This record gives sequence, structure tokens and C-alpha cells, in this order.
Amino acid sequence: MASSTGTTTATPHRVVVLAMDGVIPFEFGIPQRIFGRARTADGAPLYEVVTASVRAPGPVRTDADFAILVENGPECLATADTVVIPASYELGPVYEEGRLTDELTSALAHITPGTRLISICTGGYVLAAAGYLDGRTATTHWSSAEHFQRLFPRITVDAEVLFIDDGDVLTSAGVAAGLDLCLHVVRSDHGAAVANDVARRTVVPPHRDGGQAQYIQRPVPEPQFATTTSARAWALARLHEPIQLRDMADQESMSVRTFTRRFREEVGISPGQWLTQQRVERARHLLESSDLSVDQVARDAGFGTAQSMRQHLQAALGVTPTAYRRTFAQRALR
Repeated sequence: MASSTGTTTATPHRVVVLAMDGVIPFEFGIPQRIFGRARTADGAPLYEVVTASVRAPGPVRTDADFAILVENGPECLATADTVVIPASYELGPVYEEGRLTDELTSALAHITPGTRLISICTGGYVLAAAGYLDGRTATTHWSSAEHFQRLFPRITVDAEVLFIDDGDVLTSAGVAAGLDLCLHVVRSDHGAAVANDVARRTVVPPHRDGGQAQYIQRPVPEPQFATTTSARAWALARLHEPIQLRDMADQESMSVRTFTRRFREEVGISPGQWLTQQRVERARHLLESSDLSVDQVARDAGFGTAQSMRQHLQAALGVTPTAYRRTFAQRALR
């Protein structure tokens, strides 16, 4: 596999996207858009993204007024390091009865043990019907969550989050949450710098945490209301400084109570949770891209002390700052 910082090995990680009749074009295109843009510092691709049909190569219907021509049959799934299953509006018995069609059963049989599996939106129904989600926690589009839970009682459904990373099986909520999940995978595979570069090229936010709410009652503030955008920009420019909630509210000339409510309506999480996320991302970037000491990274990211940063990174990533840096330093040498 290719490293995140320059030196490449022979074969990029292979992502195979399964094309089913009724596939939603936007979600079908997400893996290519995200994984296909991930590059090493010298421009080598980190992933190879290909498409496989559930049947012999040929046209596959979408939910739009056009079909897509898929040049690979289901045998291609056997070559995958990661398989992505996007949403479809024609799942038939998969959606209605929780069982795979013979065609899908035959196609999925090509997937080898140990392959990472990703679903976008209602693509999770396919993973569930195949038994991949039994005993796990998963998510799907909020409007389908109740039905998903009834149909698959052996799965714990969390309808409040954007995506769930359960190691070798990952599920996401609807539409744009597929972008968040794929960026999360790039970040996990190759670090924040590569994921942020992909996000910039795609013109999407570089990081929305999986635990962020997927359904916000008023995602776009009404015109007569102020937003919290300026406060967020102000905070991002001062992550290395102590930032109080009162300071952020003052940037928008709001009371703390109004600012906190408006912030949660717009972003889906509290100002404190958002600030911690941004500091974790800053720390990751500095650990990957600089030779600063852990103490200096902690100060520059706004954690104050190495111990505080260690606790936050352990909670967010499951690793210490030193272990995180060592991981990406080793990848850079490969």
C-alpha cells in the first residue's frame, strides 16, 4: 500500500463499489470522489476504486433517468480490500423482508474474509440481510432507522449519528454522511493531512465526527437570525489560546444561552464538543507534519498540557500522542 507522505509501494488499497439496480448516483459516486482523490505527497494514488455489478458486466439502472455502464461483474469483489455498498431504491426483498436475493447472495459470496465493508445510507440493509451486522451497532438514514431495527432485531441501531466505525464493518447515515465516513476511513488509513487535502479538493468540511447528530431540526438558520459562523472562525484562529463559551458568544453579540442553542441547531453538537474536536484535529496534524515535542503540540492545539492532550486523544482515537505519531512516522518510511 502507499504511504501518506511520499514513498509508495506497488499496489494501492483496492476499493470495489457494488452497483445495484436503483442505485442513487450521488451516493454511488462518493467512494470515487473521496478515495480516488487521496494521494501521497508525490502524487501517487493511495486507493484504486473500481465498480462491480451484481451480475454480468453491462448497464445498471439508477434512480435517475440514466443508467451506468459497469465493466466488471461480481467476481471483482474477490479482489477488494474494501467493499462499499451505496444506497439503492430497488432493494426488493432485502428492504421488505430482510433477505438477500439469489443474485445478491451469489455476488456477496465472492467477498473474501477480512475484507473491510462499508455501507452508505440504506446500503446497510444489504450488509444486515447478509448477516454482517449481527450483534453489532449500526446506523442508517434516520427516516429508515425504525424500520431497519424492526427488520433486523439482532442489530443495535443508532439513528442519532452520522456514521459508526465498528472496525471491519462501517455504516453511515444518508447522503452526505457517506462523505464523512469515507473521509474518516482515509483519515484512519493515512492521517489527517491526507484526509484534509481530499476534503479541500472536494470542498467539504474536513471533519464531522461520527457521533455528531445526523438530523438537526433547523440545519439552516432562518434569515432573520444571526449564525455562529463568525464565532467558529474566530475560535479556529485561536485554538492555542484558552477559549471560554462567553468569548465565543460575544463574537456574535449573543447571550451564552442563545449562542449555545443556536450553535447546537447549526452544528449538531455543543460548542465545547466542537472545540475539543477542532483541537484534536489540530493535534493530529501537528503530530503528523511537525517535529514539535508532545508538550509543544499540546500547547499549540490548546490543550495546555501533554497530559490533557493525551486524555483527549485517547478518548477520541484510542491511542496516545506518541503512538499516533509513531504510526504515521512508520508509514512515511514504507
